[in-house]
Amino acid sequence: MATLITNGTVVTASDTYEADLRIEEGRIAAIAPRGKLPRDGADLIDAGGKQVMPGGIDVHTHLDMPFMGTTSSDDFATGTRAAAFGGTTCLVDFAIPQKGRPMREALEAWQAKAEGKACFDYGFHMCIVEWTEQTPAELDAMVDEGITSFKLFTDYPGVFQIDDGAIFRALRWSRSRGALIQVHAVNGPATAVLVEEAAARGDLDPVFHGLCRPSRLEGEATSRMVDLAEVAGAPVYIVHLTCAEALEAVRSGRRRGVSVYAETCPQYLYLSHDDMARPDFEGAKYICNPPIRPAWHAAELWRGMRSGDIQTVATDHCPFNFKGQKEMGRGDFRKIPNGLPGIEPRVPLIHQGVVDGHISLNQFVDLCSTTPAKLFGLYPQKGSITVGADADLLIWDPQRTTDLSLAHQHMSVDHSLYEGREVRGGPEKVLVRGELVVDGETFHGRPGAGRYLRRKPAFPVS
Repeated sequence: MATLITNGTVVTASDTYEADLRIEEGRIAAIAPRGKLPRDGADLIDAGGKQVMPGGIDVHTHLDMPFMGTTSSDDFATGTRAAAFGGTTCLVDFAIPQKGRPMREALEAWQAKAEGKACFDYGFHMCIVEWTEQTPAELDAMVDEGITSFKLFTDYPGVFQIDDGAIFRALRWSRSRGALIQVHAVNGPATAVLVEEAAARGDLDPVFHGLCRPSRLEGEATSRMVDLAEVAGAPVYIVHLTCAEALEAVRSGRRRGVSVYAETCPQYLYLSHDDMARPDFEGAKYICNPPIRPAWHAAELWRGMRSGDIQTVATDHCPFNFKGQKEMGRGDFRKIPNGLPGIEPRVPLIHQGVVDGHISLNQFVDLCSTTPAKLFGLYPQKGSITVGADADLLIWDPQRTTDLSLAHQHMSVDHSLYEGREVRGGPEKVLVRGELVVDGETFHGRPGAGRYLRRKPAFPVS
């Protein structure tokens, strides 16, 4: 059955115009001026007074992830359902191998987590947690499986961290396959010293999680990664950038011609370091890594998004319940699971940046959908409104009030970081490959409808 979307205003990363869309077999079959497309018995969606835009793409999530003695509270069924309510229609999660075990084992484990559960299409990044003689061949095999981006850590000593030599080798390897290296850029060893000293003083309340991770250590690590990428002659993508110092390192590299890209997250735009100091252990709800910064950094991040030095907004969605999970660290911030819920409110929160004048409407679409698709080998199948693209679409109501409180959210977590906050704008309807999955407060999707996406290399081979 075909679907015709009429009377809407199409909004893409570059254009805003009035048009109708015809959808057939899950894809956009035609785009034409209003009233020019045949109806031919198609189902009609009247988008009068609304905007039609590509569905959001979240390229940084951690669903059903074991971490710090527990597991993130959203799996691929609950997480993708909640994401759809917020206007996200595709995601890329992280497969994490165990040291000494093959990457293929991790890929199979994460495929098992997603298959039969995901409500919309998904892909995977692969983490690199060690470098051995076998690693280049394993990476080649992952590219052949449609995994074209790989995450490394300068943080979490003894767990995920690998040294600069391994990171440099990974960057050099990436050139041969057009792959993208992502880096969690925080100086882990220096952070570990500050944490050790805080514990010795008895400074173990949640706020010290942030105080032991000063923004300068993120800036230092980011600058180092940009320098390594420059020498390697390879692109690099900085995940969850939080602060002015890291942004300046990105800007400096881009001015020198380095192919460096940066992602930020809504929590760094709307929350602040003060949230970690909330009394009665409430600050534990706001513990993530890198931490939320003092409020003034947010203005710098919005400026970076506006200037194009920050290209994507993802979530680092890794939710843990306050009861029974965050409480594991009561009395010792080192034991609080690091991670926040954000997969559902991401798109409405960034749209509020349009309302507040931080970014344009087209930049909003670009940050939340189009550039993520381009950088991670999904474009133009995803992230675009073009003939032949998947009909992952939002019927967006710019005047809708979206309440971000716990009572109105769908994520599998027992608190909201944005309790009492309302933003303007939200999806009235959400389509995934032409199927209506969200209509107001009604979910029509189903677990298992999502397909694994074999992603293309997004960069030239050299």
